[in-house]
Amino acid sequence: MCTDHKWINNAIRKIEADFQRSADTHLIKLDLPSVEGIDIYLKDESTHPTGSLKHRLARSLFLYAICNGWVGPETTIIESSSGSTAVSEAYFARLLGLPFIAVMPKCTAKKKIEQIEFYGGQAHLVDRSDQIYAESRRLAEELNGHYMDQFTYAERATDWRGNNNIANSIFNQMQMEDHPIPAWVVMSPGTGGTSATIGRFIRYQQHETQLCVVDPENSVFHDFFKTGNVDLTGDKGSKIEGIGRPRVEPSFITGVIDEMRTIPDAASIATSHWLSELLGRKVGASTGTNMYGVLQLASEMKARGEKGSIVTLLCDSGERYLDTYFDDEWVRENIGDIEPFAEKLKVFNQTGEL
Repeated sequence: MCTDHKWINNAIRKIEADFQRSADTHLIKLDLPSVEGIDIYLKDESTHPTGSLKHRLARSLFLYAICNGWVGPETTIIESSSGSTAVSEAYFARLLGLPFIAVMPKCTAKKKIEQIEFYGGQAHLVDRSDQIYAESRRLAEELNGHYMDQFTYAERATDWRGNNNIANSIFNQMQMEDHPIPAWVVMSPGTGGTSATIGRFIRYQQHETQLCVVDPENSVFHDFFKTGNVDLTGDKGSKIEGIGRPRVEPSFITGVIDEMRTIPDAASIATSHWLSELLGRKVGASTGTNMYGVLQLASEMKARGEKGSIVTLLCDSGERYLDTYFDDEWVRENIGDIEPFAEKLKVFNQTGEL
């Protein structure tokens, strides 16, 4: 327990100073003539200093842990992660001069491991994604460190009422658009923290916006949403890094969600390639999951004759996945044939139907 107020004050000042140096992320409007009258936007979280949406979460987790007295000047930080949160936490650990260890599955993209090490962190690899929790707790106990535990604290570390959280930022940036209050916000869950923040903010601000959460294959979140069975577990990890979990995480709050869909992994990859061509730069597979859900909703809105806006997140850059999601051989061996979904997307470009 840290009671050194001088260190606490200085640590919070450093994190807040880093925030003040950072501009907000862009909201990109896509040009999709096939769904005219339905405006689609991407909140580009890849432009954070550590390259992903998880930069916001890491900042919140550090502030939460410091203010709770869990982290002090000699604390080793341990986190269980599929990569992006660990990259961002390594950044903040270096900012505060603290050792950092990321417990991750061996299948994590090499680029993420390199980025963790670039920020002075250490990657501690385990065989399976379901082993990261126990190993993180073991390391924290052995090293007298602090297990940050994003999967428990993500939904409570962020101020969901406002304070420039991601939902607050989205709705502020939408104010001058043709449809400033989105019909839908679409988000894929990793911890569930971002969907909780967005869903709570929508309700608190009394918006009519609905939240659609899209889940990859080999994740229990959608089944939990349907059944309420908190004991659900899976025997495989998600192949879409950063989202989907083999167990129900404490931060995944179903009560804020209006609708859930499971997106096939092949659709996620095909859509990430399709969107990369549209933007002229590569995006990660979780962004493909988000976007396929968006295109489904846009197609359904068009069929009903509705107009409005849909907002989703560009979670991170595809440059992190050149040896996986953008490698044809890896995709064939690990995902399968994505061509049927690529053809569906070509039809969408022409007709707006998916």
